[in-house]
Amino acid sequence: MKYNLLDEALVGRIFAESGLPCVGKATIREIKKLADTLESASGVHFIHMEMGNPGLPAVRVGIDAQIEALKAGVPANYPDIDGIPPLRKEASRFIKNFIDIDVAPENCLATVGSMQAAFVSFMIASRTNRERTTTLFIDPCFPVHKFQNKVLGIRVESFDIYDWRGDKLRDKLEEIFSKGHIHSILYSNPNNPSWVCLTEEELKIIGETARKYDVIVIEDLAYFGMDFRKDYSHPGEPPYQPSVGKYTDDYILLISSSKAFSYAGERIAILALSDHLAARKYPDLLRFYSTPVFRNAVVYGGLHPLSSGTSHSAQYGLAAIFKAVNDGDYNFRDDVIEYGRKARQMKDAFLAAGFEITYDKDLDEDVADGFYFTYSYPGMTGAGLLEEMLYYGISAISLDTCGSTRQGIRACTSLIAKEDIPELARRLLLFQKDHPQE
Repeated sequence: MKYNLLDEALVGRIFAESGLPCVGKATIREIKKLADTLESASGVHFIHMEMGNPGLPAVRVGIDAQIEALKAGVPANYPDIDGIPPLRKEASRFIKNFIDIDVAPENCLATVGSMQAAFVSFMIASRTNRERTTTLFIDPCFPVHKFQNKVLGIRVESFDIYDWRGDKLRDKLEEIFSKGHIHSILYSNPNNPSWVCLTEEELKIIGETARKYDVIVIEDLAYFGMDFRKDYSHPGEPPYQPSVGKYTDDYILLISSSKAFSYAGERIAILALSDHLAARKYPDLLRFYSTPVFRNAVVYGGLHPLSSGTSHSAQYGLAAIFKAVNDGDYNFRDDVIEYGRKARQMKDAFLAAGFEITYDKDLDEDVADGFYFTYSYPGMTGAGLLEEMLYYGISAISLDTCGSTRQGIRACTSLIAKEDIPELARRLLLFQKDHPQE
């Protein structure tokens, strides 16, 4: 390499000291730590694309409401395990206004971020039927969700959505569900890491097959309303955020405050149970809990022993944000669409340097510009590309860690300042000079 920015001997030493068996297949947090170490040791400013950390200020109405709650003394009191009433009320309104489905306030539960919501969902769903041992993932996926299943001792099965779009999705789900071992299925929409967005027809297929085989659907809406090809931001007006909730009875929605509202630091989210699922009785739950009722098992068998609820003041913050959005006083899309603008500029820089967009299509439509995108370089594996790009001060994560069958990298747009994009473009061209294509 002639044009690399970091000294090869320095990078080699830090790679060795990291103890990572394969740098290119390291986890998000491992890559973040490695990139920080390289940045500090070399003095080269890194372009960080590994962490899905919000890059915008938190919504002010939430901050103000949380401050008032703190002044009112709420830190002195435990909140209800399932969440304060104002938050549950506004969360129910939010789901109706922006997804156009009905979930009762008592089934909108406050959690310590969507991470806890997912953990509890896996834990309870996996114990509803002793004959059902496995969580199904539609890959690529957020790697930590599979790690949660590993921690819980739950078996995992998966397939890459790229190979099963449209009508083919039904065939794949029929093949897997018909074996009778799946208790729940999880996917994110928009997808982390590929930013693929499932179509209304694909969600209908998931819902119909899940209902046929009595599988619980866990829909991760961490990037709510952030498919910017359509405007989902007006309360009570179509188009609505697409959801499986219109096509099956037993579903769970994971609604994060981290990305749409940049409230990641407060670790506050909503776990919304469909009213039908919340009331269902699963006798096998009595093996672990004092109740067969799904909602009660989630609250008293899951949320209680894990954390006894979540931050009291943060709940008031999120309740105020939901109310402002529900009332039409705040349009969250106006802020977060900045991620889409940066994604377009970053993609153009990669394409100009000979890179390719790995997950490039939603059927016959280009994938949206948003919080993430994926890229590859001809002739290189994802792990090899990730490791090589560190020499140019660019960090991201390999799709190998996300269950993808395709070789490439996930890039996050959030932490890159606009003024860094020309520098990214320059470094990509340097990379291309060192790795010429035939």
